[in-house]
Amino acid sequence: MRKNSIPLCLCLGLSLTGCMVGPDYQAPNIDTPAAYRYADKEAKDLSNTLWWEQFQDPVLNELIRSALLENKDIKIAAARVEQFQGRYVETRSLFFPQVGLDSQGQRTRSPRDNGPVPLDSSVDPVFNNYQALLSVNWELDIWGRLRRLNESARADLLASEEGRRSVILSLVSSVATSYITLRDLDRELEIARTTAKVRGDSYGIFKQRFEAGVISEMELAQNLSEYQRTQASVAQFEPLVAQQENLLAILLGRNPGPILRGRSLAQLTLPAVPAGLPSDLLERRPDLRQAELDLISANAQIGAAKAQYFPTISLTGMLGSVSNQLSDLFTGPAATWSYGVAASMPIFTGGAIAGQVQQAEAFQKQALLTYQKAIQSAFGDVENALVASSKSREQMAFQAGQVDALRTYAHYARLRYDNGYTSYIEVLDAERSLFDAEINYTRTRGQVFTSMVDLYKATGGGWVSKADELTASGS
Repeated sequence: MRKNSIPLCLCLGLSLTGCMVGPDYQAPNIDTPAAYRYADKEAKDLSNTLWWEQFQDPVLNELIRSALLENKDIKIAAARVEQFQGRYVETRSLFFPQVGLDSQGQRTRSPRDNGPVPLDSSVDPVFNNYQALLSVNWELDIWGRLRRLNESARADLLASEEGRRSVILSLVSSVATSYITLRDLDRELEIARTTAKVRGDSYGIFKQRFEAGVISEMELAQNLSEYQRTQASVAQFEPLVAQQENLLAILLGRNPGPILRGRSLAQLTLPAVPAGLPSDLLERRPDLRQAELDLISANAQIGAAKAQYFPTISLTGMLGSVSNQLSDLFTGPAATWSYGVAASMPIFTGGAIAGQVQQAEAFQKQALLTYQKAIQSAFGDVENALVASSKSREQMAFQAGQVDALRTYAHYARLRYDNGYTSYIEVLDAERSLFDAEINYTRTRGQVFTSMVDLYKATGGGWVSKADELTASGS
């Protein structure tokens, strides 16, 4: 081995085996509940299935597929991943020698009387200078600054990917929830229109009876007030339906407009409750994985900041040709070369490096607390979705019985009025209560389906990967 190759091998060894300053990442201890308080005993392991297909509505399936292909938030998240891929490649390139080529051609005329000795008349004052130089610079990562930066950039890249998966999780849930809300509003509008038509027909009959002197003007006014009340309800629900359509259209990546319907709310099949333990969230939820990767990135930045206290050592080299004639540029006598070691070290920075270290450490604390808060919020999301799913189903069962009872009440109130046993006020009370109960029952049915969507969103799962495959299949 030649002597002049020893320093290079030695420096390379130091670069690869040198210590890395700063703390190595250690996963924080997480206080995980043993079980959920409102866990469903009949829950099933459905975390890796396309759960929205359990609704058994082909239109909803197609809407979700369309959203995964066209939604602008997903496209933005995908572009953000590409941005961090570029940043990671840029950071990783610092591990390798940076090679550059510098070429120059110059023609110069010197004044004859320049300097203490005038230029001899036999010397041509005009001369050329041509250069072609290949330069190399390689920073040796002895203290691990580049490795810490690479560690941070890699964590940021993975975090951006988890962020994209979080967008998929939220998008699928939002489309399903918006579709259920739309079918709920459709049903409420249908109830209002049907009731308005019945009361409109009733008002026509009452008007004829009033003109014939059979009923009083008070009864006619009572009937008219209920007719107008239901007409106002129709006017209330119609814009809500249109606005919900516009909201769903934007989620689908379209301009606002009408939305195709599939099965009615009453025809949808209720999905099964997904099974899972609290500890599963750390693996299932992409937003939690993203928060931990942000913590890893912030932790690595501490080491990168602290490494600035130590010398920066680089290998430099140059190989090329310098000649006064272009034709002689690449001949032997024109060759030139040099190599060396450059080192720099801060002596006094006025606290600049200390400030950067302090910033990195504070940012790491923020990332840690953000991660811990995200986990606690995730546990809360699941608990809230579980109790909402359980109690909304109970509420719907009670309201179904209430609607049946009020239908019976309204039927007999009408018979008693027609036979002269009671006033019309009793009929109005029965019909008003029935209308409100039907609306509330429909809303609760929608809440039951919505709570299941929230539960699948809160628990996460492998279905996000399967949904991601749908985006890849259409790209």
